[in-house]
Amino acid sequence: MNARIDMRKEAAAGPLHNSVFRSLWLATIVSNIGTWMQDVGSSWLMTSLSPAPIMVALVQAATTLPMFLLAIPAGALADVFDRRKILLVSQVWMFFSALLLAFLAWQGWVTPWILLAFTFALSIGSAINSPAWQAITPELVSKEQLPNAISLQSSAINIARSIGPALGGLVVAAQGPHAAFLLNAMTFLGVVYVLFRWRREAEKSVLPTERFFSAMKVGLRYVRHTAALQAVVIRTGAFMFFGSAIWGLLPLVVKQELNQGPLSLGILLGFLGVGAITSAILTPKLRKKMASDIIVLLATTVFACVFLGFAYLKNFPLLCVLMFFAGIAWLANLSSFNIAAQSSSPSWVKARALSIYLVVFFGSMSLGSIVWGALATQFSISISLTMAAMGCLVSLITIIPYKLASSEGLELTPSHHWYPPFTQAEVTHDQGPVLVTIEYSVNPEQLDSFLKALYALRPSRLRSGAIRWEVYTDIAEPSVVVEQFVVESWLEHLRQHERVTLEDKAAQDSVNQFHTKPSPPVVKHMIYCDRKK
Repeated sequence: MNARIDMRKEAAAGPLHNSVFRSLWLATIVSNIGTWMQDVGSSWLMTSLSPAPIMVALVQAATTLPMFLLAIPAGALADVFDRRKILLVSQVWMFFSALLLAFLAWQGWVTPWILLAFTFALSIGSAINSPAWQAITPELVSKEQLPNAISLQSSAINIARSIGPALGGLVVAAQGPHAAFLLNAMTFLGVVYVLFRWRREAEKSVLPTERFFSAMKVGLRYVRHTAALQAVVIRTGAFMFFGSAIWGLLPLVVKQELNQGPLSLGILLGFLGVGAITSAILTPKLRKKMASDIIVLLATTVFACVFLGFAYLKNFPLLCVLMFFAGIAWLANLSSFNIAAQSSSPSWVKARALSIYLVVFFGSMSLGSIVWGALATQFSISISLTMAAMGCLVSLITIIPYKLASSEGLELTPSHHWYPPFTQAEVTHDQGPVLVTIEYSVNPEQLDSFLKALYALRPSRLRSGAIRWEVYTDIAEPSVVVEQFVVESWLEHLRQHERVTLEDKAAQDSVNQFHTKPSPPVVKHMIYCDRKK
């Protein structure tokens, strides 16, 4: 079968009609079944090696901490280098990590700290993998199909969540944790096979590849000056810190509060997965009727109620029902945050923007798991879950100042409306800084309205490459207003020309409508002059 895929013909038919997306989707289901089996095996093994609540919670922390530490560098790698190759390397790393842990567990050589170390190693692979994996989705589907593709990805994870934990519980009960670790290792091979067959068409640019550390800085700057992404980051952190209690404390609830075994833990997680699949079906329909902020409000409230149920109820069937609703709420929130993040970042910086979102996501989970485990150790599991429930409700105040972007998002297609800068002198890529000035002629009576539009353009200049932005008026001729911004180098300014989007063009058009002269605003480019020695 020819490995090359005609993306354009398949894009119009829907996400699952794209053969690469479909193959990756199926491989994701299988791989995540293995991941959930691994999680059940790790959590249960730790309860046997060290029943202290803080050690059990540290398993979750070891799972999420690498994402906090490595996601931003991984995002820069995914934007600078071939995302397919990065995915291949990370999947192979996780295969060998899981395989070696399976061998050590089979031999009975695993200690609590060895288990944490290998959990951390597996999560390193996941941290390198995740930004690239998130960023390839818009490459495979059209913008109109992106919300559905994200929902399908979420459903794949949660189909696995509904099967993997219960299967993991059966495997652990029948053969021991090492069998779950071995099966998880085998599932990575399917993803490797699909990625090996895919021949990704990388985006072409006449400019040199960005440098690694510079690329990280640019990604951070983009998020800093993009209000829509700031809202996603803040809202995600607020929910995940409190919501992480379900993952850090559930094994302890099962073993210490319910006196049940690994199969019961798997069943509870399975009900959560079934709820998440139900949410994947229902949430797209809800998005047509209500804003993402309303969905998040309802879902977070449900999650808080689930925490209270687990804090004070001991009836296992009833807790299974609560886990079903927890799954609905969990996926509704996560898909809302993910869609908002995807829709607020253009392709040139998408992996870096999503990596910062993932840093906050997993960093909040990691910190939360430690905090709730420590509180359960100091006080009780019930008190810890009650405090997490109250925190979920308090986190809802972030809805007021930080609105999530709609699923349609911003128009972030490259506009190419900046013409190549005219130069007579020879300018090398590394020369700089570069001062760009734009001189406008404005009716003094409209100056306030003009300045309002011009200051609305400021984030566009800064997130696309400017390191400083200012506005000046001519005291001798008040109708003359000069916008100026500084870019680190001539190469970075050339990249700025490639980065501007249709959204940026709309902001520029709003400014230009106040320009009174028939000729366009005067644009000048000036290079920093250093005295020759």
